[in-house]
Amino acid sequence: QVQLVESGGGLVQAGGSLRLSCAASGRTFSNYPVGWFRQAPGKEREFVSAISRYGARTYYADSVKGRFTISRDNAKNTLYLQMNSLKPEDTAVYYCAADRRTISGASANVREYEYWGQGTQVTVSS
Repeated sequence: QVQLVESGGGLVQAGGSLRLSCAASGRTFSNYPVGWFRQAPGKEREFVSAISRYGARTYYADSVKGRFTISRDNAKNTLYLQMNSLKPEDTAVYYCAADRRTISGASANVREYEYWGQGTQVTVSS
C-alpha cells in the first residue's frame, strides 16, 4: 500500500495562492493514479482534480478549472496542487488520495480511491 501526507495548507486572502503537496511513501508512486478532494464543513467530500500515473492526463472539477493546476513528480514521490485566484468557497480540508487500480487515466469518483492522507486545511478569507 501507499502512505500519503499532505502539507501546504493555510490561511490566505481571496485572490491569493497556495501550493499543496502530498508526499507518498510505500509502494511505487507511479503505480497509482492520484487525486485531490476537499470537504467543507457539513458537506460531502468532493472531487477537485486528478492525474494519471505518469501525468499525461489531468482532470478538474468545473469549479476549479482555470485556477488550479495538478502535477506530480514521480521521482520525488510527490503530488502537487497549485491553487490560484482562491475564493472563500474554496475553504475546506483538502485530501490527496491514490487509486490502486491500473487504469490509463484517473477517476473523479471518491469511492474509487483506496488510500487517503490526513488532510490539510485551506481557509480563504474574503
